[in-house]
Amino acid sequence: MARRKIEEDRENHDRWLVSYADFITLLFAFFVVMYALSSVNEGKYRILSNSMISAFRNVPVNSAGQTPIVVPTPPPASPRATLASRTHEAVRQRQRDKMRDVAKEILEVMAPLVEQGKVRVLETSRGVSIEINDSILFSPGQAVLNPASAKAMQSVAEVLVASEFPITIEGHTDNVPIRNAQFPSNWELSAVRATTVLRLFADAGVAADRLTAIGYADTRPVEPNLLADGRARNRRVTILIDSEIPEKGTELNLQGQVTGRESGSAGAASPATPASR
Repeated sequence: MARRKIEEDRENHDRWLVSYADFITLLFAFFVVMYALSSVNEGKYRILSNSMISAFRNVPVNSAGQTPIVVPTPPPASPRATLASRTHEAVRQRQRDKMRDVAKEILEVMAPLVEQGKVRVLETSRGVSIEINDSILFSPGQAVLNPASAKAMQSVAEVLVASEFPITIEGHTDNVPIRNAQFPSNWELSAVRATTVLRLFADAGVAADRLTAIGYADTRPVEPNLLADGRARNRRVTILIDSEIPEKGTELNLQGQVTGRESGSAGAASPATPASR
């Protein structure tokens, strides 16, 4: 009798499986209901979507329920715009032709120096660039034109007088420093050399408002300054004949608004202004 009682009182440790099975069943039923609620009739949805697009955009829908892609055609150019474009291109072509004529004339007057490799005439996107080795213009450490070079520059000035393009004279040096009472650094030397050429052009009749002088010192070398040949190549005066007439700028206030006043472009040095003295 005692053994039978012990067997009846033993606990059943597998009862949790019943609760787990009920939980899994409820979870499965929950996902089935959620999927049923989220299922949408794709055909009816597409018909509704196309109808709304057609109503709001006034775009026809074909029988297959697809909205055609409409590529807007650009509006035709007005005759006035076409004429303005052609006129602008014709003006640019005339400028290019004038610039080539100026380059040819400069090549002719500088032909001996071009053959010696002392002068290079380059045609760039900005216009015509004339690179002159400073050995034919100035003595070492000086900014006074040599008599022979002054005559050659006078011939260049006569060609430039007849043109209408802006002219920028750039002075360049090598990286060898200079320090004396007249030129404390290469900045002063390059700037004064450029201004010397500018004054020669102004005295020859080139309009002062077309002239600008800039000194770059040794900041824009065309060759490495490691060897003597490279340093000699970097000591130069460049005359840039700009093919584009500079535009006038409009002054802005602190809020970035246009004030209505215009300011013309000013050169770095000009004989007509006190700042160049």
